[in-house]
Amino acid sequence: MERGLYIAASGMLAEMTRQDQIANDLSNASTPGYKADRSTQRSFGDLLLENTQTGQPVGALGLGVATDREVTDLSAKPIRQTDEPLDLAIQGDGFFAVQTAQGVRYTRNGQFTASPQGTLMTGLGQQVLGQNGQPVRINADGTVDAAAVGVFNVANAQKQGDNLFTGAAGGRATGAVQTGALEASGADPARSMVDMIASFRAIESGQKVIQTIDETLQKSANNVGTLS
Repeated sequence: MERGLYIAASGMLAEMTRQDQIANDLSNASTPGYKADRSTQRSFGDLLLENTQTGQPVGALGLGVATDREVTDLSAKPIRQTDEPLDLAIQGDGFFAVQTAQGVRYTRNGQFTASPQGTLMTGLGQQVLGQNGQPVRINADGTVDAAAVGVFNVANAQKQGDNLFTGAAGGRATGAVQTGALEASGADPARSMVDMIASFRAIESGQKVIQTIDETLQKSANNVGTLS
């Protein structure tokens, strides 16, 4: 089989993975505390070509590319005031802890609401935890004491969906809770759109390569019977 088909197809598959990551960033451009991803690609390596008669080196032939890894930018983003009493933001490092059906998860999204039991919860109905692991109570006046909200240092934080992370909690982080504010999304719509256009162009190039190779193979197959 023509090696060029595999090389072009591998590049298209890697770009499709990149497009999924970019689309996810774009859809969360206004999600508080969202952390953007960046994907890197790696080559499968090069095949060294040489002249079969003289043995002289001809050059290298790439064997295709693949997605190497996705890296999440966990750096803190600017904080904007909302003056909503249950909106919380972390200045500096750290994560909020929430209780989910799968166990404790961590998030930087501090857009919280009140539960019927008078505790702080996420928009998905998950209890927000204090440093002691207990639900955070809301005051009678509808406010929350910043000191009652846990700020956890999480090692090896990994995305799990719904703006939640898993990881190993290692005590209280250095960040401070600010009430009536939210952390901005880490996604940059302008940069994401530029990256998306570049990815589309790369896929189009791969399609043209495959089309050209297919036409060449078709001509070769049709001309085999005409050779004398």
